[in-house]
Amino acid sequence: QVQLVESGGDWVQPGGSLRLSCAASAFTLDVYTIGWFRQAPGKEREGVSCFSSSDGSTYYADSVKGRFTISRDNAKNTVYLHMNSLKPEDTAVYYCAAPCTYYSGTYYGLRSWGKGTLVTVSS
Repeated sequence: QVQLVESGGDWVQPGGSLRLSCAASAFTLDVYTIGWFRQAPGKEREGVSCFSSSDGSTYYADSVKGRFTISRDNAKNTVYLHMNSLKPEDTAVYYCAAPCTYYSGTYYGLRSWGKGTLVTVSS
């Protein structure tokens, strides 16, 4: 099972940007479909971004679409979550998980999880 480590969480003002990293301990096929989740205080964990099996694209939750994007550095076994135009409601602990496949409202795989990194958006 691949080990995942998130980093990059920080405090940022509304409208700001952050880049989170998810480093995998080894290169496996699971790394190709690393996804991101988040859990806000007092709320359930929700999906942010994942590989979409319906068309092979990247799925983004409606709440982050147009503001968050994923990029990958395969040489470093690292996936990044670029977060722009951050809002207070984006405050949460962010987790990466692998593999992550999204289809029709359900996430599949999720065998490995990181321990999370905290993002706080406030003025």
